[in-house]
Amino acid sequence: MTTTALAPRHSRLRSLLHAREAGVFAALVLLFILGAVLSPSFAQTDNLLSVGQQIAQIGIMAVGATFVIVNGEIDLSVGSTYALAAIATGMVITAGVAWPVAILVGLGVGVLAGLLNGLAVVLLGVPSFIVTLGTLSVFRGVALLISDGAPISLSSAQPGVAEFTLLGQGRLFGIIPMQLIIFAVIAALGVVLLSRSRFGFNTYAVGGNQEAARLVGLNVKRVKVGAFVLSGVTAALAGVLGLSFLSYVQGVTGSGLELTVISAVIIGGAALFGGSGTMLGTVIGVAFIGFLQNILNINGISSFWQTVVTGLVIIAAVAADTWQRKRKTRA
Repeated sequence: MTTTALAPRHSRLRSLLHAREAGVFAALVLLFILGAVLSPSFAQTDNLLSVGQQIAQIGIMAVGATFVIVNGEIDLSVGSTYALAAIATGMVITAGVAWPVAILVGLGVGVLAGLLNGLAVVLLGVPSFIVTLGTLSVFRGVALLISDGAPISLSSAQPGVAEFTLLGQGRLFGIIPMQLIIFAVIAALGVVLLSRSRFGFNTYAVGGNQEAARLVGLNVKRVKVGAFVLSGVTAALAGVLGLSFLSYVQGVTGSGLELTVISAVIIGGAALFGGSGTMLGTVIGVAFIGFLQNILNINGISSFWQTVVTGLVIIAAVAADTWQRKRKTRA
C-alpha cells in the first residue's frame, strides 16, 4: 500500500484520537473492565440491558440539556419539568382521555416550560442559572398544587393503561427495553440536529461567541429559546416514560435529576462555558454514569458513597476540561 493511500487513514486515526470523546470513551472502557473484574455478573447481557433501561430517561433528558449547555446556558429545572409532565399525563389518563392524547399533553407541558425558561433568559436578561433555579421551584410547586400533593397511580383496569405502560415496561422481541430504544432514537435525532443542521451550527456559534454570532446576523434569542424548548420537551418525554414504567408519580418525583443530567453532559466533554460538546460525548457520559452506579450497586456500596463518588467524577471532568482549554490557549 502506498504512502498516499495510508495518509487518509492516518489522518482519520489522528482525528479519532484527538476527539473530545476519546478520553471519556477510554475511561468508559476502563470502567467496564473494572466492573467485569469486580463482579462477573456485571458484563452479563441481562445486567447490561438493565443498565440501558435505567439510563434511558436520564439519557433522553441529557440530549436536550446538551443544546442548552453548548449554548453556554444551564437548565436546572429539568427534574421539576419531568415531574410536572408526568403528573399532567397521569391526571389526563385517569380522567379517561386516550393515552396518546395524554402523552401530547405531557409533551406540551415540556414545550411551555422550556419556552418560559427561554423567554425569561432572553427577554429579561437574567442569567439562566437564576431563571431555572427559580422555575425549578415554580414547576415543582405547580406539580404539587395540581395534584394536591397526592400521588397518582395508574391501574391496569383503566382503558388504555396496559398499552401506555408498554412504552416504559415493554421489551422489543422480549429482550430489548423499549425505553432504551426510545433513547437511541432520540439520541440519533440529537446527533443529526446538533451536527448536521443549521440550528446545530447556530448553537455552536452562539455558545462560542454570542456577540460575534449576533454581528454576523444570527438570531441569538431564537437559538437560545429553541435550546430551552428542546430541553423542556426531552425532560417531559422522560417524565412520561417514568410514569409509564412505574405507573405511579408524585409531586416530588424527579428531585435531583437535574444534577445527574448536567453531570452526564459535562462528563461527556461539553464545556460549561459553551461552544463545544457533542451528542456522542453526551451518550458516552450517560453510559459512564450508568456503569458507575451499577458497579457500586452490585458491590453493595452505600447510596451515600455513590453520591460522593459521582460528585468527585464531576469535579474531575470539569477540571480536565479546564486544563484542556488552558493548554489550547497557551498553544
